[in-house]
Amino acid sequence: MSEIPRAASFAAAVDGADIVISVNWATVAADVAREALPLLHRGMIYADHNTAGPKLKEELAAIVAPSGASFVDVAMMAPVPPLGMRVGMFMAAAVPKNWPRSTGASARRWDSSVRNPVRQRAQTDAFRVLQGMSSSIYEALEAARAVGVEDWLRSDIIRTLVEADEATLDRVVDGTEKHAVRRGHEMRDAEAMLRELGTPTTMVTATAESLERIAREKKVPAHR
Repeated sequence: MSEIPRAASFAAAVDGADIVISVNWATVAADVAREALPLLHRGMIYADHNTAGPKLKEELAAIVAPSGASFVDVAMMAPVPPLGMRVGMFMAAAVPKNWPRSTGASARRWDSSVRNPVRQRAQTDAFRVLQGMSSSIYEALEAARAVGVEDWLRSDIIRTLVEADEATLDRVVDGTEKHAVRRGHEMRDAEAMLRELGTPTTMVTATAESLERIAREKKVPAHR
């Protein structure tokens, strides 16, 4: 694949483009949009790919609005490697006709009946579990490394992910409620072990607290 040419300046990168894609830190997304604003005009698309909450996304849309350009909030729904431009995307707008499908990019749009698609897309992104799952796996591997069983745990995690199917989610949800008390105790034991090892306990502590909350709210019998 040929390398993407680097523009000599911000203005050179935006000027003459049909689609401007902002991919940077959410902390600078508003500054980038303001810098792009004088270079935007009706008929252009400003696509913000940054991970941010609804408030910032609405702010970005408001910044772009005076230019007449279409603001599109985009969420990449999987790690970019190895999919590259084929990574699935959610868009908080109708997918524009000139979106670069020739690159292999796939997109899903929000229903036009949604009153505020930018806010709803950002809210939905907040519910994605990938980050939490990734953090839990990372923390577990840190602990496994400390006791010399990292290779085994890696293999077990891979097997679990590979064997997952459509019924897996139902089993996870049903099993979590049914066994919340027992699993909460297990997580507290794991928390104590990790403290002894001197490895982080952020995710295991949060998991224990979540399971304890579920057990209380669902009134799960203590013997389960």
